[in-house]
Amino acid sequence: MASLTHMNLSRRSFLAAVGLTTVGATLATTACNGPESAPSDSEATWWVPGEDAPHKRTWMAWPSSTAIWGSRLLPKIQGDIATLAREIAKYEPVTLCADDAINAAEARAACGASVTVMSSIPANDCWMRDSGPLFRSDGAGDQDAFSLNFNGWGDKQPHGKDAYVAEEVSAEAGVSPFAYAAVVGEGGGIEYDGDGTLFATESCWINSNRNPDLTKAQIETELFALFGATKMIWLPGITGEDITDFHVDSAARYVRPGVVMVQLAPADRTDIYAVTAQQIFDILSVSTDARGRRLQVLTVEGPDSLPRWPTSRWDTFLDSYVNWAVTNSTVITSQFGDTTKDAAAKAAIASAFPGKTVIQLNLDQLHGEGGGGAHCVTMQEPLA
Repeated sequence: MASLTHMNLSRRSFLAAVGLTTVGATLATTACNGPESAPSDSEATWWVPGEDAPHKRTWMAWPSSTAIWGSRLLPKIQGDIATLAREIAKYEPVTLCADDAINAAEARAACGASVTVMSSIPANDCWMRDSGPLFRSDGAGDQDAFSLNFNGWGDKQPHGKDAYVAEEVSAEAGVSPFAYAAVVGEGGGIEYDGDGTLFATESCWINSNRNPDLTKAQIETELFALFGATKMIWLPGITGEDITDFHVDSAARYVRPGVVMVQLAPADRTDIYAVTAQQIFDILSVSTDARGRRLQVLTVEGPDSLPRWPTSRWDTFLDSYVNWAVTNSTVITSQFGDTTKDAAAKAAIASAFPGKTVIQLNLDQLHGEGGGGAHCVTMQEPLA
């Protein structure tokens, strides 16, 4: 299979460019000893805390594969990962997984002493949001964890090592029991408030490259059991345009229970991503959550231009302010060089997260060559 960025393609342009709209769907559950039920017996008492809950640390992974990135792009992506890891480490512990001792040494040199780097959890790539575990709490100090069976977004990228990252991270964190879910998906493909409500795009989950033998109702039932939720808001997505089949975390995010933020495109954009973002806003604006609350939907508008980037390729560059990573005291997002829109986004996010400092980083290589942002490459481990 052609590697992703050997062909100078971001995750956003990958499918359309290489014609993988009908890629086979050999599920990662096969490599992971088969799907199981959610980890604990009392499903109703366990839930995945919202990302605003206190963190023990953030997990990340070090990109090291030239087969995936190519020798030209790999150092640039590594530079953005190191920048983000160093920043998060100012506010909470960061543990970064590297593929082997040589790559671990390289990561330590790039990230510095504030980031804990380990070589005992090998990984194909850096997308910890998708390959990492989801940690659950029972409200009494106990935790467990599960994997969503990462399969390279439908077998579009090598993932033999990434398929085991969730289990190995959980073991390193000392969290058990651990289980593999009965669905295939990614953490970036679902938003959860920790209070009973989920939202996700149908294009990501109800897709033959992940869940060919499951109905929408079966997928929803399993997600409820896994996340400790009772309400799903299904959103439209985009199939066959980007490698993830449109992860919702690039367009809409929970701020806290009852409050979401949607990124809308500037008025002059009519591309498929702009249209889908508006559809997501329209649906969330009339939705209620598991508690019966009408959702408060905040908005931020994407940049008008990408002055640091060679061309304003909206179809390939993930210009997402809402793909933020939350820490215990900050919200870390991106800035794209459009000073007016960057400032407006920072103000909007700061208003949405009172008490947290908003930090904007230049992660252009990750957004442009990788098609992902700070949220895509991090996974929070909540306090018990």
